[in-house]
Parts: sequence; structure tokens; C-alpha cells
Amino acid sequence: MIAALRNNFNKSYTDEKSKQMIADMEKDFPGCIEFRLAETPIFIDAVTKNKLLQAGNEVCSFISSPSFKEKTDSSFKHVQTPPNEAPLPECIVMDFAICKDNEGLAIPKLIELQGFPSLFAMEVMHDIAFRKNFDIPVGYSPYLNGYDKNTYLNHLNSIIKGAQNKHTVLLELFPHEQKTKIDFYYTKQLLNIPIVCLSELFIKDGALCYVRDGLTHLIERIYNRIVWDELTKQTPEMQAKAKLLLENTGVEWVSHPNHFYRISKYLIPFLNSSYVPSTRFLSDVKEIPSNLEDYVLKPLFSFAGQGVIIDVKQSDITEIKDPNNWILQQKVEYAPIIETPTGSAKTEIRLFYFYDHKKNKYIATLNLARLSKGKMIGVSYNANATWVGGSLAYFEI
Repeated sequence: MIAALRNNFNKSYTDEKSKQMIADMEKDFPGCIEFRLAETPIFIDAVTKNKLLQAGNEVCSFISSPSFKEKTDSSFKHVQTPPNEAPLPECIVMDFAICKDNEGLAIPKLIELQGFPSLFAMEVMHDIAFRKNFDIPVGYSPYLNGYDKNTYLNHLNSIIKGAQNKHTVLLELFPHEQKTKIDFYYTKQLLNIPIVCLSELFIKDGALCYVRDGLTHLIERIYNRIVWDELTKQTPEMQAKAKLLLENTGVEWVSHPNHFYRISKYLIPFLNSSYVPSTRFLSDVKEIPSNLEDYVLKPLFSFAGQGVIIDVKQSDITEIKDPNNWILQQKVEYAPIIETPTGSAKTEIRLFYFYDHKKNKYIATLNLARLSKGKMIGVSYNANATWVGGSLAYFEI
């Protein structure tokens, strides 16, 4: 987005540098990056950075407001979830499409948000690998609000393990089979957090436990990476293991499954901001708009873009049996403003927000970015493209 930096990067780029960057990221965990990494980072000027931060702060203000809990209480009524929900999640992530306003200036538009972790550890290493192999200009950082690698990891450690540094595990369904396993491995390496599969859990003397190296460990806190809706697709044996999480064992959650539902697409219809596209629950739409080409239809609780209908037809709407579980959202036009040797790319920026208990507010800390040349951000829409995939934004300090 900064022409001079973009031109310099493109001119100095080589495939060898990109391959070495990926090799550096996989050095300790060979072959563990199972998604495409883009050949380039994104450079964002201070004006656009401040717009992103303003947009994120407006969303955080609503989440921190007294009305948040009441308005989102119905979001998880369709599922059984564990006890011991904290008032607010320790982390939030927000995805912003980079668009252009009427004056041709870059402007962020909220696409999705989650009360759920992201690639919090991997992006630390992504920055290191980018800097090792490419000339990242002085005065640019992927970190926000004065954070650097050390302060970021200290804050991440504190929100995952809690103020009392409790015994915490990263919990996932078959973690070593997940596409995001590289982040799990870096979380363990950087923060000394064991990775535990749901299948390993059992209850002993009223406490949730697992065995590692022949020793029984009591779990005090769960860094949850399970997408809760995925539990319904598991075998009866795994669903029985999941029921152990419903027991009142006193376990603390980061973040609680309820937060996955509260802070999701379900929240967007309640947000009123120039950075948020007009969004309504489908059940509240009394008259189907005539200009459906300007809208996108999304299931509330899907993950990673599953089930999204981009080219909406009236029949798509009338055939939906559960309109209360869908939203109709005004379509945003991603701006193809990242110039690459193989054509212009669109981008989406995900901001990582951690709760600061001293300041009693959420703070943007780090980010990830994704580049696309297809209709949507995602592998299936960029199958044969280059200079697309996961990346990192460097912000003007």
C-alpha cells in the first residue's frame, strides 16, 4: 500500500529468499506448514493503521459495554457448553478487509471477529523469518501499541496461563493432524505449554487430568483450540470425552467456548460503525432486497469461510430452514491494491487483541494478513495463484 516500499520489495524479491523464509519457519518442525504462505508482507502507512485501530477499538468498546452479555446470551443456546465462563475473553481477533473509500483512500471494513485464539505464536516466528530473508524497512513493525517480541510474549504468556501461572494445556481435537499445528508447536516451544488431545482427558478425584511420560497431571487452565461445533462430528468415543468438559472440575478457559459464539458473526448485527458493513440476522429481514448482488449470506457459526454464499439468489434465502442462524451482510469490495509480479492482490488484516487487566481494556498487539486474487480470502479461491496466502502486515511506527 506504500508504493515506494512495494516497488523496492518486488524488485529485490527472489524465489530463493521466499523458499528460505519458509525453511527457516519449519526448521524445528519440518513439513508442518500445511497452508500457503504468501511471498510478500504488506506495508501499511500510519493513516491506515490508525483507521484499523479506531475500527477495532469501536468493536472492543461494545464488547466491554454492559449490554454485551445480554445481547449475546442467545448465541450459544443451541449447544451444551462447559461451566465457569469468565466475564470477558482474554483474546479477540478481528478480520478487516482493506477497501477504498469514495476518495480512493484505503479503509478497513470488518468482515469477521472471533473470541478465539489465532496464530499467536507462529506470527512471532513469521516476523523473524521475514526479517532474516528480506529487507524490512526501518520504522515498520508487525507489532502495535509499542509492543515488541518480548513484551508481546510476556503478555501472551500471562493471558494463557493466568496471573497465578496455573498448569495450562493447549487442548485440541487431534492436534497433530490440524493444519494450524505449526502454531501449536511454537506455542509449546515459546511458552512451555503442553499440547493435549481431547482423547487424553480423564477425571480423577473431581479434577480434569491427562498422563504425560507416565505421570498424571491435573489441568487447571485450558488454552482452548477446539472449534466447539466440530465436537458434534466426532465418534461416540470422542463425544464421550467431550462430555468430561461439561463437568464442574473448576477448570479455567482461555477462551471459554461461550465466547466463541458471543464474539463471532453473531455480534456483527449489533455493531454500529462506519467500519462495519450493514448486517442483519436473516430472521429479521422482512423483505428480500432486490439488489442481492450487493449482499453475502453467511451461516452464523461456520469457521474458515465454510458455507458462505457469495453470489446470493432469492432461492438461497427462501430455502434456508433456520434463518435465525444466518446473517445477510452488505458485500464489501476488497481493493486489489497490493501490486505483485503476477497481478494485483486483495488483502485482509487480522488484528490480535489481548485483554490488559491493569488498564481494563483490550489492546491490539500483533497481526496476520492474508492475500487473495480470488472472490474470497482462502485456499479454495486461490488454488493456482501465486503471491497469495498467509502473510504479515508491517505498520509504519
